[in-house]
Order: sequence, then C-alpha cells, then structure tokens
Amino acid sequence: MSFSFFKALRPKTPQEVSRSIKDSLMALDTKTVVEVKALEKALEEVEKNFATMRTLLSGDGESEPNLDQISQLVEEICREDVLTLLIHKLPILGWEARKDLVHCWSILLKQKVESNYCCVEYIEQHFELLDFLVVCYDNKEIALSTGIMLRDCIKFPTLAQYILESASFVLFFKFVELPIFDVASDAFSTFKDLLTKHANVVSEFLNGHYDEFFDLYEKLLTSPNYVTRRQSLKLLSDFLLESPNTQIMRRYILEVRYLKVMMTLLRDSSKNIQLSAFHIFKVFVANPNKPRDVKIILTKNKEKLLDLLQNLSPGKGSEDEEFEEEKEFIMKEIGRISV
Repeated sequence: MSFSFFKALRPKTPQEVSRSIKDSLMALDTKTVVEVKALEKALEEVEKNFATMRTLLSGDGESEPNLDQISQLVEEICREDVLTLLIHKLPILGWEARKDLVHCWSILLKQKVESNYCCVEYIEQHFELLDFLVVCYDNKEIALSTGIMLRDCIKFPTLAQYILESASFVLFFKFVELPIFDVASDAFSTFKDLLTKHANVVSEFLNGHYDEFFDLYEKLLTSPNYVTRRQSLKLLSDFLLESPNTQIMRRYILEVRYLKVMMTLLRDSSKNIQLSAFHIFKVFVANPNKPRDVKIILTKNKEKLLDLLQNLSPGKGSEDEEFEEEKEFIMKEIGRISV
C-alpha cells in the first residue's frame, strides 16, 4: 500500500515548455475579443509559462540549469516560431511576464546549438522583428523592456548592421528627445551602442550614409535640450575619433558647417559642453590640410576664439597639464592661420 497521497509533478520537457508558451500566446488573440476575465486568465497562463521558461534557462536557485535542455528549448522556440510571438505579443503582456521575458531574451540569444546562435539566425531571417522592437520606443509602457532586448540584439554585428541600414534607424533621432526622460535616456543608450559596439560595421555605415546621418546628427548637437547636446557631443567624440572612422573624421573636419557648430558649442553656457566641443574643434584647427573656407572662418573669428580659449579650463582648481598644452598649441595654430 502506498502512503503517497500526492504524486510529484513531472517537470515539463523543453518541447512541452515551448508548446505551452506558444499556445498561451496564441490564445491571447481569441481571448481579447471575448471578455476581460478570460483575457486576464490567458495572461496569467502566459506569466506562468514564462516563469517555467525562466527556471529552465536559469535554474531554480537550488540546481543549475541543464545545458542540453536549454539547447532543446532554443531549437524548439525557433522551429515553432515562438520567437516571433514573444515579440509581437509583448505590448499586451503584464509587468511580471515582461520582466521574465527580458531576462530570458539575453540567454536565448547567447545560447549556441552546435556552434550556431539559433535565435540570432532566426532573427536574421525575420529582420522585421528588429523594426518592431525599435518602434516600441513610442510605447512608454514597454519601451524600457524592448530597449534592453534591442541592446542584447545589438551585441551581434549582423543585427546591429541591419538596424543601422534600416528605415527604422532614423527614428532614434526622434526617440532620444522624447519628453519622457527615462524613455529618451534608454533610447540614447541604444543609439550609442549602435554607433560604438562594432567599429567596422559603423565605419561602413557612415561611409555609405554620410550626408544623411550628419544632417540629422547636427540637429542633436544644436538641440535646445541640454542633455541632448551634451550626450550627442560626447558620443560624436566616441565614434568619430575612433581609428576605423579616420576617413570619416577627415571628411567631417573639411566642412565649414560643422566647424561653425563646434564654435557655437564652445560658447555654450555649460562648461562640460565647452570642453567636449574643444576636443572636436581642435581637430579642425590642427588639420594641416584645412580648406580655404575653414581658414576664412577661423581668421574672421580669431580674436573671439583666442579670448574664449584663454578662459577655457577643465574646472575650478583643476590642473590638467595635457589639456593646457593642447589648448596652447591650438591657440598658436589659430594665431598662425592666414588665408
């Protein structure tokens, strides 16, 4: 006679976990048009299945996750198009489900199956999923979640390249100035990763889209928003002065319009912006092959520039010898310029 009144539940297999997730996500389509309580129940089922997926991928705190089971789950999720559902249903998920999905997303992308990143390869075959994630910055309820998921995608060069080359990329110039500070800041973090994570990819993109990109970027540098000006100026230094972008930088410093932008930023009320602008402005001045129109602008503004630079310092009581040496060199260069 058995004294066991309760039979231990058998853990779901990876295939069953994937099937449960898919079924519960697809059920949201029918439940939304029935009644609120039915939808709530369907969302609870999704939440429960996501929690199961998280445990399978990360362990339960007492035991480590089984790598074979993780690989099987990843394969099944891709094979059954669950990845597409995870993204498209994200806007209607509850907070807890979104939190578990964001946690699992990073693990799913990084998981290799026989040396292949299955989920990354799946997204490469369904690039529209990246467009969907980008557009989600317009939805303040899920923007921070999708932002994290986007940055996980951007770690992979092929996915970053697609976003840069896509029509969705230009939306970032709008998103980084959204009125909701947290969303705008998150969008800028993603924007920064796109322009700094893969130097060669970025260099190729800038070479192919130079005019369009810098036309838009100039609007960020001249934005009335202080945070936008400061962040975009710092980011410009981060990617423009990188070695793979040497040719881009050389092209940039030949253009009077961008010299004027830096000269304007040198007069900004913010000391931080002045100092950041100086580090790009000095490249214009130090260029041994300055075009005539650049020389004319520098000559016409010589006295004002020298007065401005004379009073520019890293901060009160700060002694930055390297900065002072650079400043002295640039002031001498300006003094020597003749048309």
